[in-house]
Amino acid sequence: MQSNEARMLRGTAIPTAAAGVAAIVIGFLAAGGKGALAAALAAVVVIAFFSITVLVVSWAGKISAQTMMLAGLASYMVKILAVMLLVTSMDGVTIWNTKVFGWAVIGLALLWLAAEFRVTLQQRLYIDEPENALDRSA
Repeated sequence: MQSNEARMLRGTAIPTAAAGVAAIVIGFLAAGGKGALAAALAAVVVIAFFSITVLVVSWAGKISAQTMMLAGLASYMVKILAVMLLVTSMDGVTIWNTKVFGWAVIGLALLWLAAEFRVTLQQRLYIDEPENALDRSA
C-alpha cells in the first residue's frame, strides 16, 4: 500500500470510527442495548466495506489507471448491493434494533464519503500541472 492510500485509509477510517462511537451512544439512548449493538455492527460493516474498497483500488492502481477506475466503480456497486442485501435481510432480526442499524449505516457511509472527498482534495493527487504553467515570461 502506498503512502497516499494509507493516508486515505487513516483520513476516512478514523473519523468514521469516532462517529461510530457517537452512533453507539445515540443508539443506546434511542433504543437501549439493542440500539447500541446495532450501531456498533453498522460501524463495523461500514468501515470493513469501505476499507476493502480502498485496498482493491490500491491494488488495481498498480496495474493501470483504467483498471483502478474499473475496480473503484465495481467495488462501489458491489458494496451498495451488499449493504442493501444486508439491511433487507435483517428486517426480522430481533437481537438488535434494525432501524438504528439502517440509519447508522447510512450516516456512517455518508460520513466516510465526505471524509474521502476531503482527503482527496487535500492530497491533490489527480491534478497534473505542468512545471511552468504560471511562468509567462517566455
